[in-house]
Amino acid sequence: MNAQLILALAITASQLILGFAMACATWRVIVGPRAQDRVLGLDTLYVNSMLLLITFGIQTGRTLYFEAALVIGMLGFTGTVALAKFLMRGEVIE
Repeated sequence: MNAQLILALAITASQLILGFAMACATWRVIVGPRAQDRVLGLDTLYVNSMLLLITFGIQTGRTLYFEAALVIGMLGFTGTVALAKFLMRGEVIE
């Protein structure tokens, strides 16, 4: 097998696995049962979506996917910190 075929198969397999992981994280966000579980599910969801965009960027060779993954990473981190602070103290801005 040549290297391009192996890379294409690996990217496709990783996209399928990331899609399944996103479905599991979505299930955790919907079902819960606690708010901490939902925050952890959202955190996992944004990391998986970031990785899925990176695999799309590798597959197509476009830099737009990498930039979108960077934006999702920054917004996801900020949102996770804000939700964690809200769950610990009950307020985001003091």
